Amino acid sequence: MPKQAEKFVTALRLAPTIQKKSKDILRASRLPLLPEDNIHVQENLKKIKKKKKLSPILLVRSETGLIIADGYHRLCCSYYVTEDLEVPCRLV
Repeated sequence: MPKQAEKFVTALRLAPTIQKKSKDILRASRLPLLPEDNIHVQENLKKIKKKKKLSPILLVRSETGLIIADGYHRLCCSYYVTEDLEVPCRLV
């Protein structure tokens, strides 16, 4: 498993940053939307209000579906801004 993780890390570093709608990523991951009052979601909403850019969401395709390797709280935050928001992500 560590070798596979290393391959994903390398691939994610090399992957181009693309834009996907927050609602599409959330649907594909089959994860629940975190509540808006979640502390980490709130922290990211504050960053957006201060016009700070959020890091890309890191996504991995698997046989079982889409895995959010990093950025679940950022994704939920983006969804609360608007579900049609195009968010930066890297997909491997």
